[in-house]
Amino acid sequence: MATQQPATRPANPRFSSGPCAKPPTFELSKLADAPLGRSHRAAEGKAKLLAAIERTREILGIPADYRIGIVPASDTGAFEMAMWSMLGERPAEMVAWESFGAGWVTDVAKQLKIEHTVHTADYGKIVDMAALNYDNDVCFTWNGTTSGVRMRSGDVIPADRAGLTLCDATSAAFAVDLPWDKLDVTTYSWQKVLGGEAAHGMLILSPRAVGRLESYTPPWPLPKIFRLTKGGKLIEGIFRGETINTPSMLCVEDYLVALDWADSVGGLQGLMARADANTTAIAEFVDAHDWIDFLASDPATRSNTSVCLKFTDTRITDGAAFAKAVAKRLADEGVALDVGAYRDAPPGLRIWCGATVETSDIKAMLPWLAWAFETELNA
Repeated sequence: MATQQPATRPANPRFSSGPCAKPPTFELSKLADAPLGRSHRAAEGKAKLLAAIERTREILGIPADYRIGIVPASDTGAFEMAMWSMLGERPAEMVAWESFGAGWVTDVAKQLKIEHTVHTADYGKIVDMAALNYDNDVCFTWNGTTSGVRMRSGDVIPADRAGLTLCDATSAAFAVDLPWDKLDVTTYSWQKVLGGEAAHGMLILSPRAVGRLESYTPPWPLPKIFRLTKGGKLIEGIFRGETINTPSMLCVEDYLVALDWADSVGGLQGLMARADANTTAIAEFVDAHDWIDFLASDPATRSNTSVCLKFTDTRITDGAAFAKAVAKRLADEGVALDVGAYRDAPPGLRIWCGATVETSDIKAMLPWLAWAFETELNA
């Protein structure tokens, strides 16, 4: 007998883990103030870019002596810029528990070719961050977008560390209260937690990171798009909105609109509460169904944004094919788009639970997940 479809559908079926859902109040008309057809170096363009920087500082609680820059090529560009500009003075501790962290390992091992130690954990688990040598530079992701695992806190990072900490925080920014005193380089992209438009990255530097840039010159050539210093001094304009290359002022306006919305829901605390409520709704569903579980094995390290799930029913003979079929069925019904697991991750589903997703939509989607599971199992 066919399982009956649920009666209620999500108002917004977009649960992609990047680009992520736009803020619930988003309308194209809200971008009307974008200075299109104008130079980003004109006074209005510079003011918009500086506003994006300073409002980011305000909402995330970034210290006044940290620099914030808008850089090209999304989070990838920002993190690559940091690695190529700062690593090499001392050995590196490379941390990977999912695909993006593994990518940074590859860059250090095969491109920069500096002395390094690799620390890995399987998908669903996390590296013991207390076991790292913080006299070396440490590169890590805070939240594993493709594994659904995040750091508990930054408590194990010593205040008196000799090395720099480089943190890829792209799916944690605006969903986690990041400990800025433990982070020397932090990067993220607009298209993740606030649902901004793609192609722009944020690079946040502590005074220690600036000190490294001004005291150390890497032995390899740096392309112009990576250069953060001139004559041994930080190019301060980059951190006032004088971007390295031409930004999209339409994307900048979209980011400012997203920051407006973030303010309207209570800033960082409100954003975190919304993400936590979404994740709690999924946790309650998982607790009530014995055929599905979190990929993250420890509840204390479960992400509140990129929630990764696995099917555990022993009747499933081909996990990858089954998960793809469930994701396709949900997409075909228009109730959950882009929820398949990342291609390098174990088979399953990945449901974005960041603040721009409404909890009511998560709750409306979950009965459809149960329907899709039963329908595929009985097909």
